[in-house]
Amino acid sequence: MSTPSTSAPLASTATPANPRSRVILASLIGTTIEFYDFYVYATAAVLVFPHLFFPTGNETTALLASFAVFGAAMVARPLGAVFFGHLGDRVGRKTTLVAALLTMGIATFLIGLLPTYAMIGWFAPLLLVLLRLAQGFALGGEWSGAALVATENAPVGKRARYGTFPQMGAPIGFIIANGLFLIIAAVLPSDDPTRPSSAFLEWGWRIPFLFSAVMVIIGLWVRLRLVESDAFTKTAAAGKIVKLPLALVFKSNWRQLILGTFFMLATYVLFYLMTTFSLSYGRAPATPAEATVLPGLGYSYNTFVLMLIAGVLFFGLFTWLSGPWADRFGRRKTLIWVTIGIIVFGLIWVPLLGAGFAGVMIWLVIGFSLMGMTFGPMGALLPELFPTNVRYTGSGISYNVSSILGAAVAPFIAVWLWGLADGSPFLVGLYLAIMGVITLVALLLGKETKDIDIDR
Repeated sequence: MSTPSTSAPLASTATPANPRSRVILASLIGTTIEFYDFYVYATAAVLVFPHLFFPTGNETTALLASFAVFGAAMVARPLGAVFFGHLGDRVGRKTTLVAALLTMGIATFLIGLLPTYAMIGWFAPLLLVLLRLAQGFALGGEWSGAALVATENAPVGKRARYGTFPQMGAPIGFIIANGLFLIIAAVLPSDDPTRPSSAFLEWGWRIPFLFSAVMVIIGLWVRLRLVESDAFTKTAAAGKIVKLPLALVFKSNWRQLILGTFFMLATYVLFYLMTTFSLSYGRAPATPAEATVLPGLGYSYNTFVLMLIAGVLFFGLFTWLSGPWADRFGRRKTLIWVTIGIIVFGLIWVPLLGAGFAGVMIWLVIGFSLMGMTFGPMGALLPELFPTNVRYTGSGISYNVSSILGAAVAPFIAVWLWGLADGSPFLVGLYLAIMGVITLVALLLGKETKDIDIDR
């Protein structure tokens, strides 16, 4: 079994393969685009797809069906991690990142062109599922590559700071995606706060998907200017590139795969509860007129998205701050304390969400702040678990298998628990707390990685 070395890192006097500005742009813009594409789908899964692709006559059932397709992408992500991880560890980071970005961009653009259920019947949700799987497949290869670009090009002692560059793509992508939906909803207003306007459902929802093409072109231009990191080129020059990275990582680094997967579990659950479930709960009427509709906070779409965007600003701020903290105090110690905070947060959902507008805003600020503090250090921690010749594959598998255990089922379980508690968010918060306990156990079993040699 291979474990991270705790020896001090070797300083390098060589000129970095990529300047700092290029590393920031290449790792940040790609994940911004990827998360933008994912958030566009997540928002449409709440607002549009239950009406256009899953018209069951029962709003809760339609929402669950839409979330099931949302979760299907998470199943494809480990497959993408294996495929793109193999390419990344065999032929290099740059080519693989370009391929992942193109796959995601094309799939997202095509969703914007899809006919609806009313046009072609069940073929519409089938095509939506296929393109959603393509999105998940692409994201499975995107994150780990972007994290490697950042950490393998980082100066000594600053890997966690550089590791936050790709992580910042999540809050930025969220703000762009939801901001664009918000503008379209304002231009195409609805008289019913619980349902988009007819124009929005007919064509307005397609604009954010089609707009992704512009962002992909920009991302490709940046990434095509990258050169390979010193860590990869040294490994290639030493003849240590392996034929089957997947086989080697399971043989030699299986413990790191398991621990890395559970390191991410609470992060993923919190991530999708705060960004996807919260939009459903926030927009649901406080006193539903129909028995099939679950009660929620009763905010209009525009109002609650503005509240979400305000919360996501704290997500971005604490993602950025978490890098220096993790470099100073260590990844493990930082994440242990943040995970304890997530557990406590899950247990206080009911009093916060029942305290009116101020309580809801405090809930959003705390949740997104914790999200930033747990998500930021992962950009360095997961790559540091693995040696260079299997790093793309290993970090990608851990990150994306965790997406199945956490993100794939989180919105679906949350809606089920929401209904089980007759509209109370108590069980949803308890679910988050339990996932936090599992992550805390994994962190206590793990080792500190901040002093490993990234070129090993």
